[in-house]
Amino acid sequence: MIQEEPKERVRESTTDAANQSVDNKTLSNIQQFGYAGPDAIKSRLQDLDKEWDIEKTLEVNAASLALTGVLLGAFVNKKWFVLPGIVSGFLLQHGLQGWCPPLPIFRKLGIRTTREINEERTALKTLRGDFAPPLPASPKGLLETVRKN
Repeated sequence: MIQEEPKERVRESTTDAANQSVDNKTLSNIQQFGYAGPDAIKSRLQDLDKEWDIEKTLEVNAASLALTGVLLGAFVNKKWFVLPGIVSGFLLQHGLQGWCPPLPIFRKLGIRTTREINEERTALKTLRGDFAPPLPASPKGLLETVRKN
């Protein structure tokens, strides 16, 4: 039995324009760092290790807003307690459906999924020689090869 690849819920819930923008930035990064030599690749890989993915961004944003709502509700006005309820609902919706109202905003800002970050990481490692050749001739060809594997 052939096992299906897990759905990319965030990409499926994101506009084509936002996905294309994210892909273009990834291709640009591969072009800029991948062909600039081993030191540039090493530096970029270190930056990728620090890059926040969409899940972390949503979680930290939700936790910050929820905590703010609780503090404001406790010390300013009880009406602020509605904020953690709304934020929790958004987080639940994202967990169940892969979409929530802040998602389009973060995607337009270029926040990538873990998979998208790992695609760039694998492409750069391939160019560095971590994997066996042959190598595709272009960043786009390289990204397509990474996505197939």
